[in-house]
Amino acid sequence: MGNPRHQGVSRRSFIRLAGLTTLSIGGATLLTACGPAAPDDIVGEVSTEEAAGGSGSVTLGDGKTLRVGMEAAYAPYNWQVSTPSDTTIPIENVSGAYADGYDVQAAKLIAQALGMDPVAVKLDFSALIDSLNNGQIDIICAGMSVTDERRQSADFSDSYIDDDIVLVAKKDSRFASATTFAELKSASIKGQASTMYDDVIDQIPDVNHMTPAKTIPAVAESLASGTSDLVTYSKLSVPKLLETYPDFVELQMTDKFQDSVMPDNAAIAKGQDAVLAKINEAIATLSPDERQQIWNGCMDRQPA
Repeated sequence: MGNPRHQGVSRRSFIRLAGLTTLSIGGATLLTACGPAAPDDIVGEVSTEEAAGGSGSVTLGDGKTLRVGMEAAYAPYNWQVSTPSDTTIPIENVSGAYADGYDVQAAKLIAQALGMDPVAVKLDFSALIDSLNNGQIDIICAGMSVTDERRQSADFSDSYIDDDIVLVAKKDSRFASATTFAELKSASIKGQASTMYDDVIDQIPDVNHMTPAKTIPAVAESLASGTSDLVTYSKLSVPKLLETYPDFVELQMTDKFQDSVMPDNAAIAKGQDAVLAKINEAIATLSPDERQQIWNGCMDRQPA
């Protein structure tokens, strides 16, 4: 799969399910307004010298408009819509278009912390880091995971969401109470084709690694119909899966898949340590429950 954004996860690997509510953190409403709060409310005045950039600066670009690079085509992380809402930002280089998704909510939070107004810049995923370094964009929020190779060309924030791969069974399955891979012996397990969700099945010994399904909905249906005993699934997406299929259960495993965690990191051009620290401060304000809540809302809104 070349150099995938999430260590092998496919570009269409999530099922559309359910809802979001507005968050209030520290008494301020975040992630819902189309523009950022006033700079004084977040980080104070930004000096002319800081706006010029450099390791001591606490802003990016021109200090006013935060140009956020993304594809706007990778739901639930980011996608394009034609109608503005509290969860969207304008796409600067596509007339009449707006971006929504988890990356957009993270970008809004970061822009608010920097006292800037976010706009999306729609680009091919493979062009994002070059566009960052040539000044076309100020930051990448695009379902991108930090790797050793990417770290050579950009500085990466702490992750603002981390997904992993889990196993799901029917509640009445003989495997539903399993906690170790050894207890899954002879189980028929299905994942999604050409993704880590299929690849990790090979880490479980003595099971029937089924022919993978093309889509995540097809994975879920194989379990619902009894075609498979277990399926691999996005940990972040399981709560909404269980709402749709109340007879499903996530296995509480002590054995874990290796190298399956998929972080989502923002990237900026190198040498802007103060900016990176401010971005990490903003990301740290989101609790795990709030991150899951935002994710659930993006899954509900994402295009089919």
